[in-house]
Amino acid sequence: MNMAGIKKSKGVNDVKGRVAIVTGGGSGIGFATTMALSSAGAKVSVADIDGVSGALAAKKAGGIFVRADLTKQDDCKRVVEETFETYQRIDILVNNAGFQHISPISDFPEAKWKEMLDLMLTAPFLLTKYSWKYMVKQRFGRIVNISSIHGLIASPYKAAYVAAKHGLNGLTKCTALEGAAYGITANSICPSYVRTPLVDKQIEGLAKANHVKKESVLQDIILKEAAIKRLIEPEEIADLVLYLCSDSTSSVTGSTWTIDLGWTAQ
Repeated sequence: MNMAGIKKSKGVNDVKGRVAIVTGGGSGIGFATTMALSSAGAKVSVADIDGVSGALAAKKAGGIFVRADLTKQDDCKRVVEETFETYQRIDILVNNAGFQHISPISDFPEAKWKEMLDLMLTAPFLLTKYSWKYMVKQRFGRIVNISSIHGLIASPYKAAYVAAKHGLNGLTKCTALEGAAYGITANSICPSYVRTPLVDKQIEGLAKANHVKKESVLQDIILKEAAIKRLIEPEEIADLVLYLCSDSTSSVTGSTWTIDLGWTAQ
């Protein structure tokens, strides 16, 4: 086999000098990802609706903060434009921002359905679309979509979240196919429950929907299907994001990476 022309990877540290956008970068998985990329030498643009946590994360990472409501198309475009104006390139896009609402379909608020799909499916599409021309020009791009185990399976009372995450996995695959000719890869990560504010906020809703006590939600619902009985730490997800952003994964695209404590091994 002729190996000429195949670039030898330097490992995850080859993100040094790259410019990354991380949505929802002020807390949870987004914050851990912001710190991981920054620690590896990337320049990070934190996009978040929370002006306090977003600004603090950007300051700690030595990057910039763009306050944005990503359910709005203009804000999605502004995130990309302000990042490019600051750094003159965009190499990495991590679509992480999201939230959860738990309700039976019969009672699910239509406005909440639209808001969730706007944030967790339409916004990743728009951010990818607006970043595309820069990545194509550079002949390099890494797009990592933070999906969920609920992008592969379903649970009751989470219709909008499940629909958005299934759609995000599909968007990832299309992005991978279209980006292949330009050195752009796209992959999604599908974690089960991670120790984040998003999960903390679900406990009361899950207790109410399943008619159980709040104290039993963690073991009886959240960890019920997991082989390893614990929550995932945000840093574990961030480590995989860092890997998928590196030159080590130039041949990895269109994949869904499952981190689910053995949930789908059954």
